[in-house]
Amino acid sequence: MLKTYIEEWFSNPGKNLLAGIVVALALMPEAIAFSIIAGVDPMVGLYAAFIIATITSIVGGRPAMISGAAGAVALIVTPLVKEYGVDYLFAATILMGIIQLILGILKIGRLMKFIPRSVMIGFVNALAIMIFMSQLEHIFGISISTYIYIGITLLIVYIVPRYFKAIPAPLIAIVLLTTLYMITGSDVRTVGDLGTITRAFPNFLIPQVPFNLETLTIILPYSLSMAIVGLVESLLTAKIVDEATDSHSNKNKESRGQGIANIITGLFGGMGGCAMIGQSVINVKSGATSRLSTFTAGVFLIILILLLGDVVVQVPMPILAGIMVMVSISTFDWKSFKYVKQAPRTDAVVMILTVMIVLFTHNLAIGVIVGVIFSSLFFATKISNVHVHQTIENNLYKYAFTGQIFFVSIDSMVKKFEDKNNTVYVKQLNTDSRKIISELSQLNERHLT
Repeated sequence: MLKTYIEEWFSNPGKNLLAGIVVALALMPEAIAFSIIAGVDPMVGLYAAFIIATITSIVGGRPAMISGAAGAVALIVTPLVKEYGVDYLFAATILMGIIQLILGILKIGRLMKFIPRSVMIGFVNALAIMIFMSQLEHIFGISISTYIYIGITLLIVYIVPRYFKAIPAPLIAIVLLTTLYMITGSDVRTVGDLGTITRAFPNFLIPQVPFNLETLTIILPYSLSMAIVGLVESLLTAKIVDEATDSHSNKNKESRGQGIANIITGLFGGMGGCAMIGQSVINVKSGATSRLSTFTAGVFLIILILLLGDVVVQVPMPILAGIMVMVSISTFDWKSFKYVKQAPRTDAVVMILTVMIVLFTHNLAIGVIVGVIFSSLFFATKISNVHVHQTIENNLYKYAFTGQIFFVSIDSMVKKFEDKNNTVYVKQLNTDSRKIISELSQLNERHLT
């Protein structure tokens, strides 16, 4: 136990500290942007990023994964904030956390094993495309200087790691190019253009809403949607980081950790959030392996807000956009083009469908759920094919059948109780016969011959 604790927190502390600093800088513009989407003050998103990252680093189930204010959750709560105000958002966030905590206690994480590989590939590719598309507004149609900053950032992030790995390349790009901007005053947009940063620590608060059934009926649909979307994204991100780091994480603990983090976030004036794959990839690519990196990201973010707010608002957006473009490129599964050609047609359809649904709805959870449903339907259709073999012995017809016997395959099996010459029907396949078949179908879906 002690060995695991030390390994999860203190393995390679130098790299994890530096990775956390890089992520903190990447979290800030995202948190502000998501606040704007939700229709709340930028500090609501920034406080959420700080609190969720810090809390999940302690109680979450996946070391080196980054959680914070998320775009999918922000899109869900926009109508709630517009119609009822920010206090209802805080109340909905607290209820979201309670739901996630209960789901974690019920071991919802074990459902991850039912998500097929085709859906996972579609999820990753859709997310990479969304990350790339979200950066376009910070790149095109602004100024020549923006293109120059983007180009230099891409070169630094791509080339530097080939020769120098002691300091993460994104951090080098941020420090050098921000210094250049502060000296030259180039014509580029900065973090400060997204919103105002208030240099203050979050305060404990009780949402100013009526504590009655009417309030519950208002926030419950939003809280339930936020909880499901948050868990789907968090658990899928955890699985992706598992594969990237060749390690295992406790998905049920992660579910509980996300719930605890969102409850605390709502009590301190933050919006709901979940794991963020873009920042998690930045963290891992920067050499992070432990909880220290996630904790550092949260703590350094609040330090940036409190002590260096005037400096942070001068960080040029093209730098952060360039870093996120490289993240999207490394996140996309380029082998999926080969996968589409070689995989079964139904798997290829599921992967493409997952990508299309996510891009159309801008909701990763919906895409994953639809992908799983179609994958299940294709699988059920595939295994529902039962072969019936007829023989005649002593003027008696005998039937042997091979395949999975369950509710989908029973009707097709019944239709095959007919000889090849269409001269004999088993017309008396009565209730007793169907009962026998029904009982067979309940034998754990074994292969029967």
